[in-house]
Amino acid sequence: MSEEEPAGSETTPTGEGDRLATPCLLIASPQMGDPFFERTVILLWHHDHEGAAGLVINRPIPHPLSEVIDGADDYAGAEVVWGGPVERTRGSVVARTDVGEEEGWVLRPGLSVTTSATTLEQLYTSHQPLLLCLGYAGWGAGQLDQEIEIGSWLFADASDELIFDTPREALYDSALASLGLTPGTIIMNPVEA
Repeated sequence: MSEEEPAGSETTPTGEGDRLATPCLLIASPQMGDPFFERTVILLWHHDHEGAAGLVINRPIPHPLSEVIDGADDYAGAEVVWGGPVERTRGSVVARTDVGEEEGWVLRPGLSVTTSATTLEQLYTSHQPLLLCLGYAGWGAGQLDQEIEIGSWLFADASDELIFDTPREALYDSALASLGLTPGTIIMNPVEA
């Protein structure tokens, strides 16, 4: 992402003349056969002509924050999830606050992503709500657009309720329900050119 473009402001064609604005939630179609992404919900925070990046937010890992970060306390607002198959030892934090420009990316007021260890420490020492994602999901130029065109993904608004307040195990069904859908009511077909 270039420094001139503020994070979260990109829009990219999705194949039907619609525009996919970030941040948004990508929801795997029920027919998704890829074991990495089956039943996933991804906070998509970057999407442009060069590619896309996001964080899987509904796959909790069985390790509390204190096991992942030395000196961190466990508290109700801190969760650790598998963020995606790329750089699985890299941590990205989704925070319910704004961060400074040098600390990360403000996706919209009250929603930020940061990889700053200092910011993470400030968040957990003040017991701010946070989602620590280990790894991330990435797509090359045009790859996500192609996956959307063949029916692999649906997309929804990136609401705080879904990102922070919905239990991780219920997030997939809740994200579909935000669109008025259930896994049994969706059959995804490729977009006709």
